[in-house]
Amino acid sequence: MTARRSRSRSAAYAALALGLAGSLALTGCKSHSSKKSKKSSSSSSKSKKRRIIGGGAAAAGAGAGAASRRVPDCYPSTYKVTFSQQTGPKSHVAVKFRNSTSRDCKLYNAPLLRFNNAKSPLPLLQGTPGHLDGTRITVPAHGYAYAVIPTNTAATKGTEQKSVTIDFMGISASSVTHGPVTVNFPEKRLHISVGKSKVTNWSSSIHGAQLAGGVGN
Repeated sequence: MTARRSRSRSAAYAALALGLAGSLALTGCKSHSSKKSKKSSSSSSKSKKRRIIGGGAAAAGAGAGAASRRVPDCYPSTYKVTFSQQTGPKSHVAVKFRNSTSRDCKLYNAPLLRFNNAKSPLPLLQGTPGHLDGTRITVPAHGYAYAVIPTNTAATKGTEQKSVTIDFMGISASSVTHGPVTVNFPEKRLHISVGKSKVTNWSSSIHGAQLAGGVGN
């Protein structure tokens, strides 16, 4: 009887030991899995933060790029604005602006031209100083823009001028972006005759300016 009890106790102790070993193993697995989950969660959170920070930096960079791409206003000078007289039935004076810089610039409406120190600029053919049509063109780097003064009648041709003072209009009727500069025609050996005429708005091509002035083909 004593031997049987001893064997029963030994078997019970063995079963208990196995059960404890299994429980400890299971606990260890759960702890290991929990640590992996925490590490994965932390890694995912860091990745999201990096993406957010990276996205913010990209947006800031895009904003800086847009600011650097803003197109400035064009400005006149005695070598950037030139004049030439065309004769014949469709006689006119061509005004040519050259963008000598390495970046684009903007022109608004029409050039303001005062011949022989006149108090008022030449009237606008398209609109009036108080009612502009909002012309705005971008002149590419080293590109050109044109305006035309029709002189195809005796009244519009008038007499030969000695000089012209040039301002560049702004976006509104009362604003001026840059100027004035004065071109002396005798110094440049130019013969420019302008009478009671008007000037067209700026155009990207001489042909477009001529059509607007009614002297194109």
